[in-house]
Amino acid sequence: MNLGKFDPFIKEVNGEIQRSLRGEPERLYEAARHLPDTGGKRVRPILCLLSCQAVGGGPNKAIKTAAAIELVHTFTLIHDDIMDRDDMRRGVPSVHEAYGEPTAILAGDLLFSKAFQLCDPAVYRILAKVSAEVCEGQEMDMSFEGRLDVSEKEYLEMIRKKTAALIEAATKSGAILGGGGEEDIRLLADCGLNAGMAFQVHDDILGITGDEKKLGKPVGSDIVEGKKNIIAIKALEFSCGDDRKTLKEILGGEDKTGEDIETAIRIFNESGALDYAREMGEKYIQSARKSIEKLPESEAREDILEIGDFIIKRML
Repeated sequence: MNLGKFDPFIKEVNGEIQRSLRGEPERLYEAARHLPDTGGKRVRPILCLLSCQAVGGGPNKAIKTAAAIELVHTFTLIHDDIMDRDDMRRGVPSVHEAYGEPTAILAGDLLFSKAFQLCDPAVYRILAKVSAEVCEGQEMDMSFEGRLDVSEKEYLEMIRKKTAALIEAATKSGAILGGGGEEDIRLLADCGLNAGMAFQVHDDILGITGDEKKLGKPVGSDIVEGKKNIIAIKALEFSCGDDRKTLKEILGGEDKTGEDIETAIRIFNESGALDYAREMGEKYIQSARKSIEKLPESEAREDILEIGDFIIKRML
């Protein structure tokens, strides 16, 4: 899928973001603009605007809220990078690496505050709720790093809060601002939630199999950080003997070498954990499709379906 067809949407959203991130002290606002200026696919704001259109609303009704959702997303990335000690994001130095940790924390806080200045009051509660859920999901994710007994159920709850809830908020907010009926709002929210679950599973897979230049960070960084994503959880469950013992030592250890990362990736592949994750991602995308296909036919509906296909194709 060519996301370039959404360039007019992206231009409008970027304009709102840029206008909201001008002020003094200049260094703080420059730090806040650091990640938005690198681009990004803007999947969340695009889905917000398409959801607005899918229920018959004009996209202008949701532009500011779409930009607000992207600001919340960016705020989470800045704080994530600080907590995970990631030095790169989207192929450039992370905000704390470029501007120092104190300014990066303030930049994240600024983005969060500006999001509520932009957001339509009709969806304040949705944005507030999802902001809290993202924090809950991040804490869960960090707490998993010290454990080897994380369950699939816990992982799914974590990614629902940390990733999927914000995409759900994007589609639900767009539907509300577009004047959608109760059932249409529910269907679009459900579509966003399932697409968000697939999106995070997809990211976990790319973190193991992706191109480092496209990822913008080292392949295997989740292994280095001891992340318990679905691939690690299932590899621990599916492997046995020496492989299981070795994987537990790698995921539970402090200092991982390049050889450790290669060994873990081999076990992920040979145990069937990667295939399990791919199938999981596809199931979530199919659930998202089932919801969106219940809406009346429209160009916006087809565009949302295409974005879902785009997510799953990048997982192959």
